[in-house]
Formats: sequence, structure tokens, C-alpha cells
Amino acid sequence: MPSPGPGSPQRVGVRELRDNLTTFLREARQGSAFLVTSHDRVVAELRPPPQEAAPPRQPGVLAGRIRLAPDFDETPPDLIDSMEAPLG
Repeated sequence: MPSPGPGSPQRVGVRELRDNLTTFLREARQGSAFLVTSHDRVVAELRPPPQEAAPPRQPGVLAGRIRLAPDFDETPPDLIDSMEAPLG
């Protein structure tokens, strides 16, 4: 594979892409971009999706749907005893 210049997509032939598709998809997932060529002409571009493809978080979506047990912040006595017991 020829090494591209800094920041420029790497050129890859259709046959090479087909033979190593898993590798190219893994590299695209990690941020690499590729220009797919056929007979030295660019026919497609392979790149990771834009970051804004993920939906923005919406604070408060689970409000009122999460409940904590009344004793949530109490440590059971048997657990305290096991932590304080001598080793051995």
C-alpha cells in the first residue's frame, strides 16, 4: 500500500479493498480514509462517519424511572466484619 501524505486519504484499488475488506474497515473505524480506485480513477471514498452522527445526550431522560433502595448507602455489618477481620 502506498503511504499517503499527511492528512490525505490513501488510495486503494478495488481488488485490494475486496481482498482485505476487514482490515480497511477496521482502519476506517480508527479514523483512516481511503480513496477507492478502478483503473487509476477514484470511484468511491471510504472514511469513518462524522462525529455528529451520534445523537446528543438528553439530560433528565430517566428522571423518575430510577429508584434506589432505602438502604442504598448502608454497608451491611457482615461486610464490615469481613473487611476488618485479620488476614490469614
